[in-house]
Amino acid sequence: MIDVLVVGGGNAALCAALMAREAGASVLLLESAPKEWRGGNSQHTRNLRCMHDAPQDVLVGAYPEEEYWQDLLKVTGGQTDEHLARLVIRASSNCRDWMRKHGVYFQPALAGTLHVARTNAFFMGGGKALVNAYFRSAENLGIQIRYNANVESLELDGDRFVAAHVGGERIPARACVVACGGFESNREWLREAWGQVDGQWVADNFLIRGTRFNMGVLLKDLLAKGADSIGDPTQSHCVAIDARAPLYDGGICTRIDCVSLGIVVNNTARRFYDEGEDFWPKRYAIWGRLVAQQPDQIAYSIIDAKAVGRFMPPVFPGVTADTLPELVRKLGLPEAQFLQTVQAYNEACRVGTFDHEVQDDCHTEGLTPPKTHWARPLDTPPFYAYALRPGITFTYLGVKVDDQARVHFGGQPSGNLFAAGEVMAGNVLGKGYTAGVGMSIGTAFGRIAGTQAAAAALQQQAVAA
Repeated sequence: MIDVLVVGGGNAALCAALMAREAGASVLLLESAPKEWRGGNSQHTRNLRCMHDAPQDVLVGAYPEEEYWQDLLKVTGGQTDEHLARLVIRASSNCRDWMRKHGVYFQPALAGTLHVARTNAFFMGGGKALVNAYFRSAENLGIQIRYNANVESLELDGDRFVAAHVGGERIPARACVVACGGFESNREWLREAWGQVDGQWVADNFLIRGTRFNMGVLLKDLLAKGADSIGDPTQSHCVAIDARAPLYDGGICTRIDCVSLGIVVNNTARRFYDEGEDFWPKRYAIWGRLVAQQPDQIAYSIIDAKAVGRFMPPVFPGVTADTLPELVRKLGLPEAQFLQTVQAYNEACRVGTFDHEVQDDCHTEGLTPPKTHWARPLDTPPFYAYALRPGITFTYLGVKVDDQARVHFGGQPSGNLFAAGEVMAGNVLGKGYTAGVGMSIGTAFGRIAGTQAAAAALQQQAVAA
């Protein structure tokens, strides 16, 4: 019998599998995707948010625990478990040497990458290189890996894991780590969570930035079998992305990063939120939800020539025009309202010293909603517009865990069932997001879950002997 069964093939699952194997357990990893699509959402990532008290290799300056915690507290609005969040923060300070041992390389942040050279360590080659390195290491360590292995349900005895069921096959193990993502690719579940507006399913206009294989099968199964839940099914890492992006696996390149440098209007040509509320790394993942709340789940980011060169350029060119009336006609928005919105914004701008790398003093006065930073009139042609849709990366509804990554049933921890990654991220992320923290959660809890699962399995093995 296998000691530790790991369900999933992304960062959290791989960290769990590697740690369990290093602890002396035999490990089988089941990845629902085919080999060429392995890695879950982790293949689309770029970096890991890291606590550090002084400059370290690719990280500049210092990013101490308390600042990291305050950043997380701010974006979540307090909807986070402080004990588990601080566990993640502290774990982020000492994981990179272990990652390097398994073939992960880091590089300094490139200029213009969300102003995160101080807070985030970037993977050389991105997330795809990271998961490939982990898979190579897993194979070298003798971890068994099966692709196209869609686990349909778990067999439990009360709160204890017994076996997994895959296409009619029963796979028993002494312990199990569930690290197979959320339900962002399950359109029916998204519909159920978001409901209808004016007879239309809100979620039908969502695009999925990540993997098509995260259907939430085991999350639904665990909740049906009494696992304690955490989080809101409508909360997610949801980014405003190019409306022309593919339905699945668009990844980072579909994001539109100029939101803070201009204005955003909905399809009635009205602004609906403060574009300059905070730095883009701390606010980019709220804009998808904001767009989801607009009519027909669409919005438009509008900039002028002054913004060009100050953000990561999109993959697809925007709609361009030499005048605002020409731009609005190309977009098909209500022309009079659009021109009124822009005029009101332009007149409200109080331009001081513009600096897109700090929270500058360029703001609006007497405008609702305000723009609190980086407010400059849209007055320099050519003008650009990018249509936006909600792009879901991962959902926050999950199973409740403790600091040993144990899944809870009726408030009590399971003795041999653990969870890591997106399926439990809602314990730390009740809402909101800040760049790189998803990988911090997956790495921290993946490593904990693997270690604890190996200990549980080996203890069970010893008792049986």
